[in-house]
Amino acid sequence: MFQPESYQGTLEEKYSLVTKQLAALLKGESDAIANLANASALLYHFLEEVNWVGFYLMKEGELVLGPFQGLPACVRIPIGRGVCGTAAKEEQTVRVEDVHQFPGHIACDAASRSEIVIPLFQNGVLYGVLDIDSPSLNRFSEEEQALLESFVDVLSKNLK
Repeated sequence: MFQPESYQGTLEEKYSLVTKQLAALLKGESDAIANLANASALLYHFLEEVNWVGFYLMKEGELVLGPFQGLPACVRIPIGRGVCGTAAKEEQTVRVEDVHQFPGHIACDAASRSEIVIPLFQNGVLYGVLDIDSPSLNRFSEEEQALLESFVDVLSKNLK
């Protein structure tokens, strides 16, 4: 079925391929948890220098841990707290070069040094966030942010 891929080319070309792989994984599957699980696994194996890739889902006014790849994580995050809670509150991507400089950062994994959190919407309503952590400082570029946002857009169109 799915084989690990060696991604070659520019950053844009690599993301084009992984986004096509995501669309193929999602095709015909309506279960949101299954789709989020496959998306987190796909990204975890695609991205270099990351130690956590996963989702926090909106439930009863807070973010609750969803499918992920990496070490065990914080289970609940209040809206407005930490990088994930801030991205959820502002409903926009938050990219942090050094998490130790981010006020109120929640350290689930002490090895994390940089982070990007991208809101995930379903029918215009905040569904959750994609959270990606890296042990490297300043891991996520502006270009990669835009490509990850496109990846999340494809995913959000396949959530039921």
